[in-house]
Amino acid sequence: MYSREESQRIKREFWVAFAEKYPRKWVLYDTKIKDFSFKFYVDNKKAQVLIDIEHRSDEKRIAYFEKLEALKNILEEEFIKDLVFEKNYTLESGKNISRIWVEKLGVGFSNKNTWDTIFDFFNENMHALEMFYLEYDEFIKDVDSL
Repeated sequence: MYSREESQRIKREFWVAFAEKYPRKWVLYDTKIKDFSFKFYVDNKKAQVLIDIEHRSDEKRIAYFEKLEALKNILEEEFIKDLVFEKNYTLESGKNISRIWVEKLGVGFSNKNTWDTIFDFFNENMHALEMFYLEYDEFIKDVDSL
């Protein structure tokens, strides 16, 4: 097992290597929707590409989630398969959010042999989610009409 400092160093190396392989600006937090973001996640067991909806108002959070859920067939047929939709996901902090994600198991940041696999997984899936979002963002943003 790595020390905390060693683990942090490896994580930094991982993210720098990812940015060098795919040097582009990702949408991530720039969705123009408060508390609605795209995220990359990696630990020593899996890699994930996520959409987190963390709005303080449960009503708004669920409304955004249900907008995405209404587009699920289009999303899975045209953009990305094997997504997990969870309306009420509890973070380690105890906070309830809504989360949609896809994951790749058996990879990790501490195994440099899996980095290229993770980088390609991140690029392919985040790009697909961004293309979906850019096509349907007006529909997704329009929760006030519900």
